[in-house]
Amino acid sequence: MSIELQTKYGQIDISNDVIATVAGGAAVDCYGIIGMASKKQFKDGIAEILRKENFTKGVIVRQEEEEVHIDMYIIVSYGTKISEVAHNVQSKVKYTLDKTVGLSVESVNIFVQGVRVTNP
Repeated sequence: MSIELQTKYGQIDISNDVIATVAGGAAVDCYGIIGMASKKQFKDGIAEILRKENFTKGVIVRQEEEEVHIDMYIIVSYGTKISEVAHNVQSKVKYTLDKTVGLSVESVNIFVQGVRVTNP
């Protein structure tokens, strides 16, 4: 599945994997984020932190009619205010997708899959 954008020069098809990678990259740049977690998380009660090439496993892109919705599974740093971190991720992902892809996102849903203590 892909997102289709119509411009004055023609049609652009952007794959959901590309959108997920851009969204995941924007999210991990936010303060308080340790990394992305797999949506099929928790083997033995531990959330796996995904590497850059696997961000698509932690981001779901859904298109419902003309609206795009993004679900993100994240791991936050211990000692941060989770609601603020989630709000910052939502804002940055919406802004980044608008500026880099030209895609207006209706909602960015955050699912916190774990909290990790970072080594100083």
